[in-house]
Amino acid sequence: MKTELSILIPVYNYDCTALATGLLSELEQLRTAGVQSELIIAEDGSADEACLRANSRLAPMPGLRYIRREHNVGRAAIRNFLARQSQYRWLLFLDCDMQLPGDRFLRTYLESEGEEVVDGGFAVRANKPLMGRNLRYTYEWSEQRRHAVAQRQANPYRSFRTTNFMVRRDIMMSHPFDERFLHYGYEDVLFGKGLRQGGITISHIDNPMVLTDVEANDVFMAKTEEALRTLHEFRNDLRGYSRLLTFAEGIHLRGVTWCIKLWHRLFGTLERRMLLGNHPGMRLFKLYKIGYYISLTNNDKRQHL
Repeated sequence: MKTELSILIPVYNYDCTALATGLLSELEQLRTAGVQSELIIAEDGSADEACLRANSRLAPMPGLRYIRREHNVGRAAIRNFLARQSQYRWLLFLDCDMQLPGDRFLRTYLESEGEEVVDGGFAVRANKPLMGRNLRYTYEWSEQRRHAVAQRQANPYRSFRTTNFMVRRDIMMSHPFDERFLHYGYEDVLFGKGLRQGGITISHIDNPMVLTDVEANDVFMAKTEEALRTLHEFRNDLRGYSRLLTFAEGIHLRGVTWCIKLWHRLFGTLERRMLLGNHPGMRLFKLYKIGYYISLTNNDKRQHL
């Protein structure tokens, strides 16, 4: 069993007290088994006063270090910062808005056979009130088969996500996140690509964090659009690691591209309004994303004329 663990949680405008207390409870049990550990939480420029008040109450807890940073540096840079703050051999990165699956979550990681990077994945629990109404939940539920261990292991690098993974500290120091990624999306995809290029093995195991809290439709749509702009900005780096990018760049007939752009120009606003409503459809969501991305390519060309 691995005997050194630093748990690192970046936080932005979210109350992570339930997650932190659950982790501290299991860490206390593991200390009796000789595990050296720490939990570090870093606020990445959070501005929500209620969340800040709640999270700040964690600061006095033994075994926990709470860091409040005034300025948001982005999902890549804050993870690199947390890694530098850590002291133990293994680093476990967790998203703050997930729920622990049980009281053996950390032990499962420590007993895993992975020796470089271990990805535990994440799961979506059935929630009838959200199904077909909440855009984020409906999307994640429709993609849940891709979260299964067998599916992730089949494409270990393209399936990698930062939601819930453990990495050896020396590997993290030599393969940091690319801090050019200042906005939402795809920093984890490029990190996975870098691991592959570096010959680092990703071991996928069945130890998922659980998605229980989802954004409102308008918030998730804004994040999706931001991610698409990130994808377009870094398309040369991400080529071969995004299904949407592969599809968009695989269209060689100018007439098809023109039709998609025209469709989005005429109906994109209506599609967006429908997706923000109470019955967002996944086919419409995919259509909107393709139109939005290809329209970015069109805008990019106009800027260079």
